[in-house]
Amino acid sequence: MTDFLLRRRATFDPPRFQGWGRQRHYFEGWYFKVVVAEHDLAYAFIPGISYDRAGEGHAFLQVLNGVAATSEYHEYRVDQFDPAPDRFHLQLGPHTFATDRLKIDLPDLQLDLRFLNTTAWPARATAPGVMGWYGYVPGMQCYHGLVSFHHRTLGSIRVGQHTYDASSGIGYTEKDWGTGFPDAWIWTQSNHLSHTTQPASLMASVASIPWLGNSFTGFLCTLLLEGELHVFTTWARAQVRVHFGEGGEAVRLVFSKQDLQLTLTGHPAPGGHLASPIAGAMTGKINESLQAEVEVLLERGGNEVYRGTASWAGLEVSDNARGILGRGVARRI
Repeated sequence: MTDFLLRRRATFDPPRFQGWGRQRHYFEGWYFKVVVAEHDLAYAFIPGISYDRAGEGHAFLQVLNGVAATSEYHEYRVDQFDPAPDRFHLQLGPHTFATDRLKIDLPDLQLDLRFLNTTAWPARATAPGVMGWYGYVPGMQCYHGLVSFHHRTLGSIRVGQHTYDASSGIGYTEKDWGTGFPDAWIWTQSNHLSHTTQPASLMASVASIPWLGNSFTGFLCTLLLEGELHVFTTWARAQVRVHFGEGGEAVRLVFSKQDLQLTLTGHPAPGGHLASPIAGAMTGKINESLQAEVEVLLERGGNEVYRGTASWAGLEVSDNARGILGRGVARRI
């Protein structure tokens, strides 16, 4: 099957590998978050591939230890990056990544997990992924996909000489691909929302995106709450306001559409530094915490629907986000 046909088919299934035949000015990576609160374990695993403008490439695995607030970057040859052509399944050296599978084999860290009750994006022709029709627009700097909002984990995690049962764990998986991360961004995610009785998930991203010589503020926000999925996105004609607290310690995102308003107030915590893509090469840096807290308030018609705290939250705020994104209501194309 030609690279063109593989890319064409992958367009309608964002979780699978999108980069067939692309070997210059390109990156693609997945983000696997695993939290076993019972054992005070929180990790993010980011497998991917990167090619700079000259076509120099390598595969990689980033590991973020959210409790220790440390990170590692493991580099692999391109030929050790082996994605399946018909679904999301990736073999990277000794590691395995799939919609329902995660296997990590590092000297001091081994995971062998199955994912139960994965919760995928409800795909339809006009919105195969969370980007909606923007996912069909060619030439965007960065595309985003949701693999699973929420799932349970089954298996074990071995840290050093100690093995933990991961059957109480909760996971989340997403991905990005394109030429680089946005010019400025804020991102947060949590599956641990207080006062909920069903699987819950929060993800929000606001970014400054270059477009045809200019830029616009794009945003994605999903809230899975008590069996209902609330979506606030640029393509769904929602709006967002961004506010920063004194000294930039807290960040507040206010999403609104029709009679719904979702207010998120994120409080950073210590984190590790991850590499981020610039022109395809993994030369940028972003600090991410996995122990942040986000205050969540959902209102309908001015009446409170839900108020709680999202813990074990991933939180990224790029260094320039305050100056670029903290300007009020987001613009749309």
